Amino acid sequence: MTHSSASSSSEILRAHCAAIAKEEAALREGGGRAGHERQRKMGRLPVRQRLSHLLDKDAQFFEIGLWAAYRMYEQWGKIPAAGVVTGIGNVAGVPCMIVANDGTVKAGAFFPQTTKKVIRAQRIAFECALPIIYLVDSAGVFLPMQDEIFPDEDDFGRIFRNNSVISAAGIPQFAAIMGNCVAGGAYLPVLCDKILMTKGSGLYLAGPSLVKAAIGQIVDAEELGGAQMHAEISGTVDFFEKDDPSCLTRVRSLVALLPEAQVSGRARPVRAGLAVGAPKPAKDSNTIYDLISFDGRKNYDVRDLLATIIAANSMDEYKADYGKTIVTAYARINGRPVGIVANQRLQVRTKKEGIQMGGVIYSDSADKAARFVMDCNQTNLPIIFFQDVTGFMVGRDAEESGIIRSGAKLVNAVSNSIVPKITVVVGGSFGAGNYAMCGKAYDPRFIVAWPTARYAVMGAAQASDTVFAILARARERGDKKAAHEELEELRAKVKQSYEEQTDIRYGAARGWVDAIIQPHETRDILIRLLGYVSRPMPKGHFHTGVIQV
Repeated sequence: MTHSSASSSSEILRAHCAAIAKEEAALREGGGRAGHERQRKMGRLPVRQRLSHLLDKDAQFFEIGLWAAYRMYEQWGKIPAAGVVTGIGNVAGVPCMIVANDGTVKAGAFFPQTTKKVIRAQRIAFECALPIIYLVDSAGVFLPMQDEIFPDEDDFGRIFRNNSVISAAGIPQFAAIMGNCVAGGAYLPVLCDKILMTKGSGLYLAGPSLVKAAIGQIVDAEELGGAQMHAEISGTVDFFEKDDPSCLTRVRSLVALLPEAQVSGRARPVRAGLAVGAPKPAKDSNTIYDLISFDGRKNYDVRDLLATIIAANSMDEYKADYGKTIVTAYARINGRPVGIVANQRLQVRTKKEGIQMGGVIYSDSADKAARFVMDCNQTNLPIIFFQDVTGFMVGRDAEESGIIRSGAKLVNAVSNSIVPKITVVVGGSFGAGNYAMCGKAYDPRFIVAWPTARYAVMGAAQASDTVFAILARARERGDKKAAHEELEELRAKVKQSYEEQTDIRYGAARGWVDAIIQPHETRDILIRLLGYVSRPMPKGHFHTGVIQV
């Protein structure tokens, strides 16, 4: 590649990353100016202003699921971020998971992806022992789609089941009702440790209209389920607050009472995971843009990528001369020891197999990676997977080498791994390679992706060729009558569909990744995530027996 073409490739990649960042800025605006004005007219702050009041000054916020519901429910209009903001940030020096409804987006109603996003946030909080703060401002289930939101094991009811399980694990949960909290959604705050409610908010199983229809009773919203009623009569609310700012100040003071806040230095703000004086990487993070290409076709040495992330001279490569299409290594990131499993994108030569293609998992690399994952579990090292994989090797030689057996061994090791796992999708994530390299189904604590990432069972070209071949054979057998031109048109449609679906924004909308991150920010984000996954789970549990009422 000439210098000019390499420069052009880098510019295309940077432009794509900048476009992704611009789209994310638009998503963070939620319901836009009109929605924000509506919130203010009701005396309520927009959700991101609530976050700025709640979080420590200059606290970093790792947002999860920003792309949720992206272009998924266009018949109902735009649903930015699925109408709920989730992420981790410091409150009174304590890293907390925040789940905050965005009242500017369909009044904070729950769509299918809203539910899945909240459940994902609860799971991360549970596995990382993070206190959860719910800022409730929701009209409840979006009724036209209730059949996709209400009944299943990963639907609305699962949120309240999780509230109960998280509470039993001793992880603190705080709920601040700062708007609507109706129907089944009313169970969420009541299942939390502490409940706050602002004046003008509503908490009830059925609103005034439904009460009138159901039992004929006429009652206004404040009398039915207002903050003052719950503070003075039902006793449901622990803290009655006059407005959003006072409520958020109270939440901060309650979090500051946690033992962790006291240990961290009288609730002083801290930057999660940063070690003073820790060795820096050997290469500047911006060199990543010269290393990879937007289309994913450029070969590169994954060690050069790792050199922008891990501490200089900290890498101890495991079985460096065996199974070369996967690089396994022990290393340090900001002083923390980690295990690394990364797809090698260079073509390599082995004494036994000869030439092996980069990005492909062969039997020897699968065996090596499985052994490495087991060893990391033996020494309790968190594992970071860097995915840029086209899949497992196929063909007669691969089958004779036992590729299925070796692949199953790696999948088994990853499935049963109990150490924290973090996955970074830097390029392709295709077929069973996604599984072996710890895709979403294999319980990574966090899974993030670069704007260059691609997700699918196979590439667009392979998929369209496969469909074409199947239909062509069917035509030859006489099963289906179709002209050659029709088959070519179908091939083009399949390819276009796959290209749309492999775009990482498509996957992020459906929760397949937690966040799309800028490549040059990978190290900084991993430092924070390693801090979260390394938190000890609570040792003691508070339990009660049968409570007489």
